[in-house]
Amino acid sequence: MNDQFRIRRMNKEEVDPIAVRWAAGEGWNPGLYDATCFFAADPEGFLVGEIDGAPAAVISAVAYDGKFGFMGFYIVKPEFRGKGYGMQIFRAAMDRMGERNIGGDGVMERIKDYETQGFKAYYKNRRYQGAGLGGRPVKDLILVQDVPFERLAAFDDGIFPARRHQFLKCWISRPGTKGYAVTQYGKVAGYGVVRPCFKGYKIGPLFADNVFIAEKIFNALRQDVPKDQEFFFDTPEINPQAVQLAEKNKMKVVFETARIYTRSAPLIPLNKVFGVTSFELG
Repeated sequence: MNDQFRIRRMNKEEVDPIAVRWAAGEGWNPGLYDATCFFAADPEGFLVGEIDGAPAAVISAVAYDGKFGFMGFYIVKPEFRGKGYGMQIFRAAMDRMGERNIGGDGVMERIKDYETQGFKAYYKNRRYQGAGLGGRPVKDLILVQDVPFERLAAFDDGIFPARRHQFLKCWISRPGTKGYAVTQYGKVAGYGVVRPCFKGYKIGPLFADNVFIAEKIFNALRQDVPKDQEFFFDTPEINPQAVQLAEKNKMKVVFETARIYTRSAPLIPLNKVFGVTSFELG
């Protein structure tokens, strides 16, 4: 082939029009303002493959620290599929991750392909769809922006596999985003965020010490979704109380992924993960 395929890092202004909007076109429904926060997680973690200077493929390889990373946004434009470009940019992302344990959310029909590249599936994540309640007052909860950030970050550190403070600062402060927290004895015991997406709204993350706190935050977030507008909630199937929370609220499964890792599943308290932050960054 005469095409020149060149892989390079994306800059901040390219993440939204290439990675995020391509993902929206694939039906993955990212948030309207996700790009800035994703870039904040790792400014060198977004790769684009170009043919004769035009974007043809994209992938993210976000290195949270020296031990853990997460890959996502693996998309090749339809007219360039089946020509080996996808594998080239995938390998470039893997090379960037080095010896880190790499996580990802793979669509179910591609799991065998990921296994050939060293990944192993550990459990399913389910995307549930429901309807907002809209406008009811929220009581006995703290706005997440009013929680001292070091306390919020400390709670997040105990659940997510790596520190992600720059990402978290951005994630809770984007336009249209609402979040609530519960504190006990001066410490955060749970928090959750809802954000506007290309289609409806999405809750994520929802982390809590127990299901009672999780349900209280979930109900508050659902109030912030306009009445009868759709919202989505990604839950780890391995946490039965998270699944029960969604189904108790008459939500329906519309999509599933497999959570995959190259080394092993991180030793995190999955019983506290009620809502996944995002399928793109973990």
